[in-house]
Amino acid sequence: MDKQLNDQEIANHIYKNGDSLTSFDDFREYLRGKVDLGKKLGLDEEQLANSAQKVADYLADKQSPKNSEERLLQELWNVGTEEEQHKLSHMLVRLVQE
Repeated sequence: MDKQLNDQEIANHIYKNGDSLTSFDDFREYLRGKVDLGKKLGLDEEQLANSAQKVADYLADKQSPKNSEERLLQELWNVGTEEEQHKLSHMLVRLVQE
């Protein structure tokens, strides 16, 4: 997870093997893999949350939810303030670490 992710890099990472994030479990596994990679690269929780926030911004703006769980996350993201979005990013990182 680069500190300076751009929309094209995010899209390439998410959909490099086709549209594979069709279920919430796929989404969680994808995010878990990226968090694990970030930890191996020495990123702390704050850096991981910042990266998760960048990806979530991209998904909320550019992608339609594939299931009800993703719809809920998108709705929460869209109504949240930047601070609330950042807190949700931390929660998502912790969710996949369990």
